Amino acid sequence: MQKIYNPNRSTWSEILKRPTQTLEDIESTVLDVFNQVNINGNNAITQFTEKFDKVLLDSMLVSEEEIDDAKQLVSKELKEAIILAKSNIEAFHAAQKTERVSIETVNGVNCWQEKRPIQKVGLYIPGGTAPLFSTILMLAVPANIAGCKEIVLCSPPDKEGKINPAILYTANLCGVTKIFKVGGIQAIAGMTFGTETIPQVYKIFGPGNQFVTVAKQLATKFGVAIDMPAGPSELLVVADDTANASFVASDLLSQAEHGKDSQVILVSTSKKLIEEVESEVTKQCAVLPRKEIAQAAIANSKLIYVEKDTQALELINEYGPEHFIVCVADQDFYVDNIVNAGSVFIGNYTPESAGDYASGTNHTLPTNGYAKQYSGVNLDSFMKSMTFQKISEEGIKSIGNAIEIMAEAEGLQAHKNAVTLRLNSLNS
Repeated sequence: MQKIYNPNRSTWSEILKRPTQTLEDIESTVLDVFNQVNINGNNAITQFTEKFDKVLLDSMLVSEEEIDDAKQLVSKELKEAIILAKSNIEAFHAAQKTERVSIETVNGVNCWQEKRPIQKVGLYIPGGTAPLFSTILMLAVPANIAGCKEIVLCSPPDKEGKINPAILYTANLCGVTKIFKVGGIQAIAGMTFGTETIPQVYKIFGPGNQFVTVAKQLATKFGVAIDMPAGPSELLVVADDTANASFVASDLLSQAEHGKDSQVILVSTSKKLIEEVESEVTKQCAVLPRKEIAQAAIANSKLIYVEKDTQALELINEYGPEHFIVCVADQDFYVDNIVNAGSVFIGNYTPESAGDYASGTNHTLPTNGYAKQYSGVNLDSFMKSMTFQKISEEGIKSIGNAIEIMAEAEGLQAHKNAVTLRLNSLNS
């Protein structure tokens, strides 16, 4: 990890740069896949699955038999862990329900807002080197609480044409309506346009690599909404001498093992802690099964020393981390003043992996600095706010003249007429 001491503010943008490819490196590939899927549907999906996932499928739709088989392959202990996590996630997201907001703005003018579910949603679940069945909990659970009618899931198959049993078990447990063995760009394209087999959806959720992230962004050009531009995982820890160096190192490595393009950063007011954490990272990384991946991510990562908490906070808000761990004596300073972070983990006994799995919060979060303007996935992500208004005779008299004046000032005579006709009918 690169150690940086008291960086000048003018260098922050360079120091905090993510290890991602530029859009130009990826967009042409994504656009080609989208065009092919739009034109050729299932045939294109099958061809790209063979090209990228190295398997030729007879059917991309997961059968009931495959789901039943998967249930038998998941251990009792894992099932119990998944059920516990599901319960906590349900509790936290159900608590986010809000009642109808209603007000009479003036006599006779009643306005209210209600939330309605998005009818058709698509969930993308990475498979690859780490089958993220936990992401199904984070997406399908709130989708069901919201009342989404159709929940479509896509996940890449392995070279035998199968999806990890834990993914199938969790998807079935959480009420997913259809599961497809499709990954990568072609999965996002399939849910964007719809094919002979894959339904078109209204909004796509889920993390992925840089190609999936760009594919989701491209989907918005074809009338499909997305949760956020969620790309490679990242973590920033702020820590001082009160932190446990081995805990901090384990948190950094927990994100580094996600992928070679992940990034982890430690910001500290203690040079001693930085040295201890660096040593712990080396020691712990050496015994990880995903050591090669973690080492590649660590190479993109930073250990940054600053003298004051105020400097640290300013730098952290500039970065806008996906995950932010606070392990300092003055926790309140950071908790009260952080404005750009996807999810915050407070104290030595709050590992980021708790949020990834079972604390109840959602782990689908904005990366690449998008925490400055995006929220993580929550119950409202699966809903739309609709406004209503009902105006009585008294109400139109109260606001009618103001509407006429404003419409005329904008040169919109038909708008004015829609009010004038009503007012005249009441005066006749």
